[in-house]
Amino acid sequence: MRKKIIAGNWKMNMTPSKAVDLVNELKPLVVNDEVDVVFCVPAIDIIPVMEATKGTNIQVGAENMYFEDKGAYTGEISPEMLVDAGVKYVIIGHSERREYFAETDETVNKKILKAFEYGITPIICCGESLTQREQGITIDWIRQQIKIAFQNVTAEQAATAVIAYEPIWAIGTGKVATTEQAQEVCSAIRACIAEIYDEATAAAIRIQYGGSVSAASAPELFAQADIDGGLVGGASLKPDFGKIVNYNK
Repeated sequence: MRKKIIAGNWKMNMTPSKAVDLVNELKPLVVNDEVDVVFCVPAIDIIPVMEATKGTNIQVGAENMYFEDKGAYTGEISPEMLVDAGVKYVIIGHSERREYFAETDETVNKKILKAFEYGITPIICCGESLTQREQGITIDWIRQQIKIAFQNVTAEQAATAVIAYEPIWAIGTGKVATTEQAQEVCSAIRACIAEIYDEATAAAIRIQYGGSVSAASAPELFAQADIDGGLVGGASLKPDFGKIVNYNK
């Protein structure tokens, strides 16, 4: 049985000092041995958050990573830097990275391959716009994103990956895909992984739902057969994140 994974994506929020305060506030609220809990934080917060989470059930992730080992790439963060800091997860291909920073399916694939090379678990984002949903091409669009993302990724690597399905129209809008909509797409993602690899790999990979996840919506969403947790934005910066992590209690 797949263990649920609930990750907070802090986005561009929290100074280092505020990040430590937030961790200290959330630490007692996010204790749940049945769930992997990950805080994906801005690069400048990684070191202080790593210190603040020592001895807890919280794992620390990054929000982005470059696909080269080192070099003249001003402002970028290398996988070696993340590993040395103790980072276990990295968000790759978030819709905001694609929209505002011109990330493509191809650069997402490069980052995924590099993350695996360094033993970092990628949280691979995919999702459709409202226009794409209204045009009825959601599944086709998602399948394309997944197929390109996993090019040259081995089945063994893929089984350890995390995929986050985030309908773009539901991110930060307060709108949430219905349980049926979320399950339909997550099921299609798992079927796509089975086509690329095999049923065993598809059964192993963990698929999150993201997009205005709340304490109220989490229990029903996470009860679905193909939804293995959530990638949580704004709510991960509040005490309510504890209720999301403990959705099953």
